[in-house]
Amino acid sequence: MSTPALALQLTEAELRLLQALIYEQCGMHFDARRTDFLKNRLQKRLKECQLDSFYSYYRLLISEQGRHELSRLLEDLTVNETSFFRNKSQLDLFSKHILEEVVRRKREQNDFSLRIWSAGCSTGQEPYTIAMLVADCLAYHYLRGPFRPGKLAPKPLIPPPWRVEILASDINYSVLRAAQEGTYGESQMAAVDYAYRLRYFDKVGDRYALKKPLKELVHFDFHNLKTEYLPQCNDIIFCRNVMMYFDQAEQKRLVEKFSRCLNPQGYVFVGHAESLLGLTDKFSLIYRNNGTAYQRHQVIP
Repeated sequence: MSTPALALQLTEAELRLLQALIYEQCGMHFDARRTDFLKNRLQKRLKECQLDSFYSYYRLLISEQGRHELSRLLEDLTVNETSFFRNKSQLDLFSKHILEEVVRRKREQNDFSLRIWSAGCSTGQEPYTIAMLVADCLAYHYLRGPFRPGKLAPKPLIPPPWRVEILASDINYSVLRAAQEGTYGESQMAAVDYAYRLRYFDKVGDRYALKKPLKELVHFDFHNLKTEYLPQCNDIIFCRNVMMYFDQAEQKRLVEKFSRCLNPQGYVFVGHAESLLGLTDKFSLIYRNNGTAYQRHQVIP
């Protein structure tokens, strides 16, 4: 009869094996401050799999049959805390200054495409917030611009000739499914004011569902930031509260990838406790009214 999983001790050698595997697979680093969190999650998965040792669990994870369990473990190791309109000062910088600058620059270049990537999107509140702010910005420019082709009925959410794509990605399949559904309870809607609820949501029972035109702006996909196969040609990248999972070496690699994934003069937003300073010389800090972002240097041929 096997020993109950909760009574098993995780040896130092087993811990190092599992830490190395997790780092190899997704870049997440668990230092001394977060070791207890890792141990608790490993205990939970061991019990779920009904295995009698952490080494057996490690062997499962590296086997062909263990791919699904590896995904489950990585899901359990991410804290999917998110909300609509999170970090107002940063979103004000995005909507009132950076987005305005990008839109003006693109109009001057006769380029009416806008591509934004939300990396680590969790249950979707961030990319849907971005979609609302982009729709508001382009509606403002549409009313004041030279491109109105007469009366359009119904009025499009994204006015022509603009084309908007917001890609949202995560390593957690379960939160991606929730994000794709696009419905939220009252507590999740706390930061969404009445005007936004009226314009962009339908009330369905006790939940709020994104209206179809806004929902269709956001495309969800699975992405592991450890890989090189990441979305290209982005004007703006949001990757907030994700880099904190990585050690400095992996952070530097990720920032280098972001540089390659951005269009010239593109922008990156990271979490308020995260920074690109000391990791790269390819970005300049943008700071305004407590909001921060980073702009990729324009490479002169």
